[in-house]
Amino acid sequence: MCKTAKKIWEKLIQLCERNEQTKENKLSVAVKKFDNIKMKTGESMHEYDERVSCIINELNALGNVYSNKEVVLKFVRGLPKEWDVKTMAMRELKDLSKVELHDLFADLKAYEFELQTREGEPSTPVAITALTAVRLEPTGSV
Repeated sequence: MCKTAKKIWEKLIQLCERNEQTKENKLSVAVKKFDNIKMKTGESMHEYDERVSCIINELNALGNVYSNKEVVLKFVRGLPKEWDVKTMAMRELKDLSKVELHDLFADLKAYEFELQTREGEPSTPVAITALTAVRLEPTGSV
């Protein structure tokens, strides 16, 4: 229905961005997603990576850019307790605020893969197995 290129362009802008109120609403929703980001039960590191990246890209597109430090710390805090040992070790070895997000994901994906390959192995430490194998027989004398 638009007769000129200018009218077509204005209509496209209106359809895509709607108005300032719509943009603010989208930003508000994206910020809320970022604030509440947590790794879901049963979610792989790859899936979590994709979800976090989508939220970050959405925020960037809306003009709300977080620093790498904010994103990395938010991401690490969103990991479940099962990841605490790994994240604590990473914090001890390096300053997480200086780690790039893609490097962090790569490291955690490698750790996840290692854990998955070990699932078939027995998890009982040798020392505990040895202790349970030793059986003391009571003697009659004191």
